[in-house]
Amino acid sequence: MLSIRQLILRVSAASAVICLTAATPRLLLAQNATALAPVVIPTSPVSVSGELGTQSQYLGSVPTGKPTGTVIPLSLSDALDRGLKYNLGAIESDIRTRTARAERLKSLSDLLPNVNAAISQTAEQVNLRALGLKIPVPGFPVVVGPFGVEDARAYWSQRIFDWNAVQKLRASQKNLQASNYSYKDSRDLVVLAVANAYLQLVADQATIESQKAQLETSRALYQRAQDQTRAGVAARIDELRADVELQTQHQRLIAAQDQSAKDALSLARTIGLPPGQEFMLTDSVPYSPLQGVILEQALQQAYVSRPDYLSAQLSVQAAEYSRRASKAENYPSISSQVDYGDIGPNFANSHGTVTATASLNIPIFQGTRVRGDVLEADATLQQRRAEMEDLRGRIDQDVRSAFLDLDAAAELVNVAAHNKDLARETLSEAQDRFASGVTDNIEVVQAQESVSAADQAYISSLYTYNIAKVQLARATGIAEQAVKAYLGGQ
Repeated sequence: MLSIRQLILRVSAASAVICLTAATPRLLLAQNATALAPVVIPTSPVSVSGELGTQSQYLGSVPTGKPTGTVIPLSLSDALDRGLKYNLGAIESDIRTRTARAERLKSLSDLLPNVNAAISQTAEQVNLRALGLKIPVPGFPVVVGPFGVEDARAYWSQRIFDWNAVQKLRASQKNLQASNYSYKDSRDLVVLAVANAYLQLVADQATIESQKAQLETSRALYQRAQDQTRAGVAARIDELRADVELQTQHQRLIAAQDQSAKDALSLARTIGLPPGQEFMLTDSVPYSPLQGVILEQALQQAYVSRPDYLSAQLSVQAAEYSRRASKAENYPSISSQVDYGDIGPNFANSHGTVTATASLNIPIFQGTRVRGDVLEADATLQQRRAEMEDLRGRIDQDVRSAFLDLDAAAELVNVAAHNKDLARETLSEAQDRFASGVTDNIEVVQAQESVSAADQAYISSLYTYNIAKVQLARATGIAEQAVKAYLGGQ
């Protein structure tokens, strides 16, 4: 029978595993039917996968360079720097910013002078009768020419006043500023994607080390059960049970190594490493409490620093200018044209000429086009305002959720660390009882499963805590600046 202390230890271990499983979504590895408990590998929290998506551009990159043929060291800082440079999401966002810059330049060109120059030389012979001219003068030629005309001329035109073009230019300037903030927001998402991939791989490697230790323990227990069976002090079922546990731990190690290899490929894709380039992580990212971060200060900083919120504010301003531009289609506009040139039979016998024109264009009736443009611009403005207010509420939710995750994950790390010690103490007592012949090895196998579950719970909770730090930095809009400090990267 179990002692009260052993029963308490087992209940404590099971409770910690259940709590952690409920707090953090996991990916259950496929197990053989003989497995007594599945291995739990930490995966991205729902909020991370929700922001990035399973087919997101932030999970891709533009691979650069060729494989070196050697295993290169990769720190967290190096991974973040490469991701910000080669990640597909950052590259596409930069392209969108350049597109917005091009739109602004096109809007500006409508208000700038247009200057052109032309040089022409003409040789002509004219049939006056073909033109309908009959001059009743004896001897006057029917065909005139040939004669030549040479003309060198410069043309200048400009809109002196066009309120529609002015408002469009202001809208394009706000759109460009919004695009710049969108680019900064994309860089924060790149940091989130890279940090998540790096931490995932760190957790995988910790799982592998844990499974290797469990495999060695299972091998030693199997050898002891085998020796006791041969000595006649243990039943054959104890040896079979130990063998099953040994094979189960071996299966888990193989599954963990496979998962680690695939996550390494994902990290390489995220940061743009050359295909086939091998690397090793140099940062283990241990537990480090986050100090000096207060909820109210984080909320205030988020509204000031979040690039997506700043971009949304500028998008609203751009929509307001676009609406004004639509209304200004009914306003008069003033334009001017000037040309100056030198014209004559040839440039040796030529004279300068100039033409200057100023015109006032007054729209009188343009159908319903302007009204339609105003309604469309007004709808866009209302949409941008609604999106901005929704984002403001989401920022509050993001920051508060990040703090809740951070606090819960910190407690889970402490509980899981204590549970590891309890599980190992339980295993040690079970081994001693089995070695003394007090009981069979059912207790040993169960205790070893508790150790394995406790190790996985600690790895999962540590991953959850670290990614919660990254999410807090992302929620407050300082991911690119703060993640290295939060995670201890140099």
